[in-house]
Amino acid sequence: MARILTAFVQPGLLRDRELQLVVTALVPAKSDEDLVPAYEFAMTVHGVEGSVGRIGLRLGATEFLVKYAGQIGYDVDVPHRGHRYAARSCKLLLPLARAHRFAELWITCNPENVASRRTCELLGAELVETVDLPVDCSMYAEGERRKCRYRRAL
Repeated sequence: MARILTAFVQPGLLRDRELQLVVTALVPAKSDEDLVPAYEFAMTVHGVEGSVGRIGLRLGATEFLVKYAGQIGYDVDVPHRGHRYAARSCKLLLPLARAHRFAELWITCNPENVASRRTCELLGAELVETVDLPVDCSMYAEGERRKCRYRRAL
């Protein structure tokens, strides 16, 4: 696997028609918590006040990220679902991931989350497997038991 650059770069304009991603935070790594650097964005839509959701790109390839948490995480607010904002936002992040020398991206979701699974399919990600979460995982403690692992080649 290629080494992933973890220094932040200027993401540039991330826009798809009326949808735009706006940087809300550049989260530094925290070695004491095994957290990798991450970009956090608000999903904004022209003509809609505030954001319609959030998306983040995590700059790492740790076993936890690749297998359970994913390198991209997203959430669209309930009133704004059904417009494919998550899939479109993921596509907007692909050039930024390439700039960080990612060769592939991993996205995970719960097996019952049909909308998130569809987002991965629209992105062109391939379902690799569904894995059980280890009992010592924080997501397991929150009631989650399994994750679908999707791989998007870059």
